[in-house]
Amino acid sequence: MEVPFIDLKRQYAYLKDEISLAISSVMENADFVLGKGVSDFESSLAAACGVKHCVAVNTGTSALVIALRTMRIGPGDEVLLPAHTFIATAEAILSVGAIPVFVDIADGSYAIDLIDAEKKVTQKTKAIIPVHIYGQMVPMDGVMVFAKLHNLQVLEDACQAYGAFQNGKQPGAFGVAAAFSFYPGKNLGAYGEGGALITNDDRIAMEARALRNHGCYERYVHVMLGYNMRMDGIQGAILSVKLKYISHWNKLRNEHAAYYREQLSGVGDVTVETIANGNISNMHLFVIQTAQRDALQHFLIQKGVSTGIHYPVSLHLQKALEHLDYSVGDLPRTEAVCKRILSLPMFPEMTREEMDYTIACIKEFYVSY
Repeated sequence: MEVPFIDLKRQYAYLKDEISLAISSVMENADFVLGKGVSDFESSLAAACGVKHCVAVNTGTSALVIALRTMRIGPGDEVLLPAHTFIATAEAILSVGAIPVFVDIADGSYAIDLIDAEKKVTQKTKAIIPVHIYGQMVPMDGVMVFAKLHNLQVLEDACQAYGAFQNGKQPGAFGVAAAFSFYPGKNLGAYGEGGALITNDDRIAMEARALRNHGCYERYVHVMLGYNMRMDGIQGAILSVKLKYISHWNKLRNEHAAYYREQLSGVGDVTVETIANGNISNMHLFVIQTAQRDALQHFLIQKGVSTGIHYPVSLHLQKALEHLDYSVGDLPRTEAVCKRILSLPMFPEMTREEMDYTIACIKEFYVSY
């Protein structure tokens, strides 16, 4: 049996008619860049997130870059972030000339460790980026207290966490802004690249709209140096269709995750992520840990089960970032989980048969290992 890690074709088959109508509308109106398809999506997403503003852009990375620009983060400024995240978080900091300062993850969690962060604060520290990784939000009350104590701005990296909740609040309710990614494999995924910045700050929203469009408030009148980071009209229209279904899809993901947890309890040395009290994860990824990660992954591949590793090399040890002068041993908890984590198949349309087969293969591995 073959079990895909994600199967976007199944989702498209279900939405095909609606998607075709949405794309046709964009084509008929030649509304290819920004335009009504994007503005309608921005309005719907802002309302869904309970914030005043949504600024749609071309990628989640762009959303982070633009947010940092509007926060006046620039050359020489230091920004705290976890080393256990996708490289885009660090790339955005470097893109504005600032310095990423890597922090370990908390014991028993994938969230940024505020105790370690405390040791990294200097007079140059201007912001902190908590990353809501795998779809679960970081304990934000603690982050906000920490930020206030050190006079730091908070930018939420929610690129994996659209639809997550913490005590009834969503990403964007805490920091000055939050960034989303709509990469095709995300819970709310475009048919190409896409991202968005959300905020309740009028100035940040206004500047972000200019920055994404070559620094223009008025066409051909450039008040600042910006970027070409606009969202395509087709992507906005597609995302508007998908937005109607995301709550249901996230519910299915959580049902799948509950079944995984139940069936994998007590199997070998497998441990699963704990969902913190008050949190509702969007279950973007279902990540287990095992000391036999590489052997288990190889076994599952042989059995036809696709998996992933998010992420095999911590950011502070990436060759592209070696100029930041980190070494093995600097962030021990992050380095340890990078050797143990394995992402199992997870998508809304996944069948119980596929889940049972995946679970059976894992159990077989531990019997024979």
